Amino acid sequence: MSVLKRYVWIIMVLVIIGVLYFFNPSMDGETQMSKVEEVAIQETVEENASSSTVKVDVKGEVHNPGVYTMTEETRVDDAIKEAGGMTEWADPTSVNLAQRIQDEMVIFVASNQSSSTEAGEGGSLAGEKVSINRASASEMETLNGIGPSKAESIIKYREENGPFSSVEDLVNVPGIGEKTLENLKELITVP
Repeated sequence: MSVLKRYVWIIMVLVIIGVLYFFNPSMDGETQMSKVEEVAIQETVEENASSSTVKVDVKGEVHNPGVYTMTEETRVDDAIKEAGGMTEWADPTSVNLAQRIQDEMVIFVASNQSSSTEAGEGGSLAGEKVSINRASASEMETLNGIGPSKAESIIKYREENGPFSSVEDLVNVPGIGEKTLENLKELITVP
């Protein structure tokens, strides 16, 4: 009988050890899983933090014009939203909202007020020049020799390279040559 009691005690101890063993690994598994999840989250945060940032200058008809620091994957639409969104006078067709931003990019949202005034009078106003840094595509199309494709080329060049510093810089736009510039010099202005 004493031998049987000894075996019962040994069996009970083994059962208790087995129960503790089966319950502990599941807790350690959860702890290990939590650590794995923490490491994965930390790596994701580090990757996002290390992704390149760019600075863009948002100007024109936005509520809060200024220079904004954003990630490379950002679109023009997001940069405009960061600047408080477009004002009620903004011409949304003056910018490509789906374009990805680039470092040192100027995003200029033109006003629709001047374009509606000019359109009502069938071209540019007498004595008023068209600003190549502010004009929308429809405003530029009122100029002789500038059609929809050249107007879009001017706007694209302006968005990618910043505002024109002089009227002569217009020849840097693909499709605009010296002859076209000579015909436009009296009709356009930079500011």
